[in-house]
Amino acid sequence: MEIRFEADSGMDRGWAKVVTHPSEQEQWKHLEAALQAAEKRITVINAINNRQVTLEAGKVAVIEAEGRMCSVRLITGEMYLLNTRLKFALDALDVPGFIKINNQTIINIRYIKEFSATANARVEVLLTNDSSYTVSRYYINHFRRSYHG
Repeated sequence: MEIRFEADSGMDRGWAKVVTHPSEQEQWKHLEAALQAAEKRITVINAINNRQVTLEAGKVAVIEAEGRMCSVRLITGEMYLLNTRLKFALDALDVPGFIKINNQTIINIRYIKEFSATANARVEVLLTNDSSYTVSRYYINHFRRSYHG
């Protein structure tokens, strides 16, 4: 199979579109597995047994400040700890699609289901797992620039 790469500035950063001939459809699972294996991974701590676990960064839905560490919540609801402060968590991830929405929270914009305006010029964000978070006034302009919904 010949592979050809093309850039499309209309696509969001962090996304890829794979186009194949219909007869190559049986290869899709193999291609998907190879691309997911190449995805950025982060090392977190399982708080139950204090062991380190490696996760795909794209599966992280929310990162919240927890003192000198961060709690990492996957979209499936699993919770882990990240051994860094929130202000360094975005650098540790180094993955597009994560934005800071207030002084305590970073979210993955891929999992935003909907958002709505609330009182005091804030925005309430609802994720696909039905958890909600507030975008503070300070971060609202960054949120608007980053999220294209």
